[in-house]
Amino acid sequence: MTKKTNVPGPGMGSRVALSLGAAIYGVVVPALELNATHVWDPTWPPHARLHEVWQLVTNSLFAAVALFMIWRRRETRAPAAIACVVTWGFFVAYAVRDAYGGSMVLSNGVEKTLFGANLGVVGFMIVNVLTAGALVAARNERSVESAAESGDQAPEAR
Repeated sequence: MTKKTNVPGPGMGSRVALSLGAAIYGVVVPALELNATHVWDPTWPPHARLHEVWQLVTNSLFAAVALFMIWRRRETRAPAAIACVVTWGFFVAYAVRDAYGGSMVLSNGVEKTLFGANLGVVGFMIVNVLTAGALVAARNERSVESAAESGDQAPEAR
């Protein structure tokens, strides 16, 4: 007979939300940038393409670490911090793009948008909303667990 253990950690909703965020920055973004307007754009200097691939690989590795922490270690805070590092790095680069001559307009003259907003901004805002939701849910789960352990009523039951 196997002894069932109660492993503390985030619930399924928190883990799925953080995992979806990691999938966006670790899989979706690289899939969108491995093309002729980014990595294989012949007009980009080779050094710029190296930096692009470096950034994509780094973010994908961050996503892999986050997924390990979410599913094997049952953590939320560190994976949330990773998501914030990736997304806020983009937001800072986007905010100061005029200072260094950056642009979200692709080499083919098109800016990818969703509902009129830049696709990168929308995508990373979604990651931030998922991350915030996961942290709030995990905090609420911890409150309920600690109330149950101490014999108090859960905050919702008061």
